[in-house]
Amino acid sequence: MILDEVAATQQIGFPILTILTFLPIVGAVALWLFQKDEDLIRKSALAVAGLELFISVLLMWNFTPNSAQIQFSERADWIPAIGVGYHMGVDGINVLFIPLTAFLIFLIMVYSWDTERNLLKPYLMALLGLEGTIVGVFASLDLILFFFFWELMLVPSYFLIKLWGTGPNRQYAALKYVLYTLTGSVLMLVGMVLLNLNYHAAAVASRTEPLYSFDFIDLLNVPVPPEKQALIFFLMFFGFAFKAPVFPFHTWLPTALVEGPIVMSVLLAGVKLGTFGFIRFTIPLLPEASKEWFWLMAGLGLVAIIYGALIALVQTDFRRLLAYSSISHLGFVMLGLFALNFQGLQGSLLQMINLGFSTAGLFFMAGFLYNRTGSADLSAYGGLARHVPLLATFTLVLGLASIGLPGTNGFIGEFLILLGAFRAHWALAAIGVLGVILGAAYFLWYYERAFFGPMTHEPKRPLHDLRPREWGIAVALCVMVLWIGLYPAPFLNMINGSVQALADRVQQGSVVQAVKAGKHP
Repeated sequence: MILDEVAATQQIGFPILTILTFLPIVGAVALWLFQKDEDLIRKSALAVAGLELFISVLLMWNFTPNSAQIQFSERADWIPAIGVGYHMGVDGINVLFIPLTAFLIFLIMVYSWDTERNLLKPYLMALLGLEGTIVGVFASLDLILFFFFWELMLVPSYFLIKLWGTGPNRQYAALKYVLYTLTGSVLMLVGMVLLNLNYHAAAVASRTEPLYSFDFIDLLNVPVPPEKQALIFFLMFFGFAFKAPVFPFHTWLPTALVEGPIVMSVLLAGVKLGTFGFIRFTIPLLPEASKEWFWLMAGLGLVAIIYGALIALVQTDFRRLLAYSSISHLGFVMLGLFALNFQGLQGSLLQMINLGFSTAGLFFMAGFLYNRTGSADLSAYGGLARHVPLLATFTLVLGLASIGLPGTNGFIGEFLILLGAFRAHWALAAIGVLGVILGAAYFLWYYERAFFGPMTHEPKRPLHDLRPREWGIAVALCVMVLWIGLYPAPFLNMINGSVQALADRVQQGSVVQAVKAGKHP
């Protein structure tokens, strides 16, 4: 996995990743400084989100598919004395996450147009600030720059859950989310420092410059001795596992998704930052340890699949059901990642994108239901399809995607994951199939009772079907679900080159790759 780079100025003529990272942050500051009229604030925030989405599509449009190169690369010195630099770039691993983030934030802005009136300016500022930090996480190729955005992301997330959450325990949920993430971050930072020190030892031995580096590409070319890999692997694992969250570090997620606002539920369920960390950094930098401990990682994935599905099966609250469904889906992603072959890695990466449309879309539907009934509990529902047929239809489409119905995006991702798991060991795939069956059971059972079951309570006021803005959100999500499900080739072509390079590195080992690059362990 020896990577070449193409500079952003060569490829598109301007630093597109820097613009994508800092445009929302500048927009948030502008809202604070200049905007007073609430209607103008909404329009300005939506305009910034729309511009961000346009530029992210431009990024994807100019991306060269079937390539393992780092594209749109941007480099600058930051703290050269300790090897910290400003390095951004995209390849097949991260290129789709940036437009996905921009897409979801734009839909959130549309969703919030007439649903959020409390502290409007800080609310929209927090959303834009969160967008910028998430994009920074995905685009960063320097580990300290990555860590900077990773930590900065906690600030708007905390306030969004605490101030605009819908549950009575939202303050507890916000604090729990931050404490879990910070715990993992401390351990992850120690792992990053150890990677830097390993690079330093190799640089001193070979008398090369620079003596220190946190740069991802530099670290790729200096293998970590096998005796050190396990320690660094688990330090990095805890950092990303708490964030994902991976079972058994998942307890903050149902609390945050139920107590927090719908918009945070959409982002937490739809943007897979923790599992992205595994495929971006942990597996390529520590391939030997990844192979040594694959059974544990895949085992945790399988437990999450079954556990999440069984707990979801007995839920009567729609948002809590979706929370445990997210844990089950993350189990599939972990299973595919640590199958450590091309199909498993390909399926997991695609599934992380897929969940940004299906699971995030279901949380939007949950928000629409909550706005009409004032509750997410099944006791407030029953026979809803008669009153809100459009909402019922879109919920069904997104739900079928989440359980992997053929023709939807979920089928492609889960099929590739199970294929990769079967190639690793047939028993992994067999248990994974059981999770698919349970996933279909909990969604269809809940859907039948909520939308076609007997009405337990007559609505206090007439229930209106989807309004134009809500209809637009639902259509946009369903278009993506069906597009990827029926014609996945453009998306697979964008990721295949980098996924193949990663699979080759895992199979050949970091030492072999380093020798090819002329480096010495």
